[in-house]
Amino acid sequence: MKLYLSIIGIAMAIISAVNIAFGTAAWHYVILAVIWCTALQFAFDGLLAFLINKMPDKWFGVDNRLYRVSQKERDLYKKLKVRLWKDKVWELGGLGGFSKKHVKEPSNPKYIEKFIIECNKGVLTHRLSYPIGFLAMLTLPNVCSLTLALPVATVNLFLNILPTLALRYNTPKLHSMLKRLRRKESNQVA
Repeated sequence: MKLYLSIIGIAMAIISAVNIAFGTAAWHYVILAVIWCTALQFAFDGLLAFLINKMPDKWFGVDNRLYRVSQKERDLYKKLKVRLWKDKVWELGGLGGFSKKHVKEPSNPKYIEKFIIECNKGVLTHRLSYPIGFLAMLTLPNVCSLTLALPVATVNLFLNILPTLALRYNTPKLHSMLKRLRRKESNQVA
């Protein structure tokens, strides 16, 4: 969380400093506009997360093809070394009632299934946040929408891509765990 807040704070400072240095607008307007755009990003992302969290779990089920991770995608995550940095990504799922920071019940198939569903909800939330973050540009006039709101939206895009990659990286491992648990369960019944 400290890393994300640091990135946001540093980005806000740089965006403000550059705009003040180039005289885009009065210094107080620049600072207020950057704070406004950043607050809008948090509001848009939070509202989106809230709405998606209210959607039925069955729309995000473990067998939903929309959330399958291909082998090419897995290979990309290996090249990006997601495993090395994924734990530094800000995880706010706990605010919605299900933290995805750690697998707390690795031998419970229902829990793993719920974990996959929550990952799928998170993926949709972050993916929809990519374009929605740029709506803040509509709230500022003229050049300020390009010099203030666009950079803030770009930082938001970057900070939403990272959790998407982490969630997509983890999902195949969760599917493997679930498959193993279900196989074990069916062997015990037989």
